[in-house]
Amino acid sequence: MSGIIRMDVNEECAYSGIVEAGDYVFLSFCVGNVGGTIEEQVHGALDDMERRLKKVNLSLQNVVKVDVLLKDPWNIPIMEKIFKERFGGIYPARKTIQTEFGHAGGPEGLHVQMDAIAYKK
Repeated sequence: MSGIIRMDVNEECAYSGIVEAGDYVFLSFCVGNVGGTIEEQVHGALDDMERRLKKVNLSLQNVVKVDVLLKDPWNIPIMEKIFKERFGGIYPARKTIQTEFGHAGGPEGLHVQMDAIAYKK
């Protein structure tokens, strides 16, 4: 598996937060502002995504695919408004999924999580 770089490895939970493979970078579990409002959590997840992308010299402009996991699908319009602000018209392909989270923050903690794929070239 040479050429594959794994970073932000979480041994306890058995995953890599960043994986570089060829021209692509895969990000998992982007979250932030857990326990805050839906707006704060969407911004927090995107802030986390940006922080990780900077580790490999990329930005949101390089993101080609995002999977958004939301606890409440009625929050999709709020998430879309923030995506318009943050991606500035350069939108990735996106899938939004409703899910429950088993997270240390409890039922009122985590409401948004994102995974992303970015292109390096």
